[in-house]
Amino acid sequence: MQRKKHSTEFKAKVAIEAVKGLKIINEIATESEVHPTQITLWKKQLLEGVPTLFATNRGQKQKNEEELTATL
Repeated sequence: MQRKKHSTEFKAKVAIEAVKGLKIINEIATESEVHPTQITLWKKQLLEGVPTLFATNRGQKQKNEEELTATL
């Protein structure tokens, strides 16, 4: 049996649904045809990645502002 390859959009959709908590993991697993353990892993990856998402953008913006100020 060959493994299924899921797109990043699909993984994100399933992980966000799991984070919302409106359905239990087993319900989401049945609907999306993915093992509950895999959904838990995607949810964990999503929650771990969110802080870096916001930190990266702010750091770049602050660096650009410092460069502009330095040239003045």
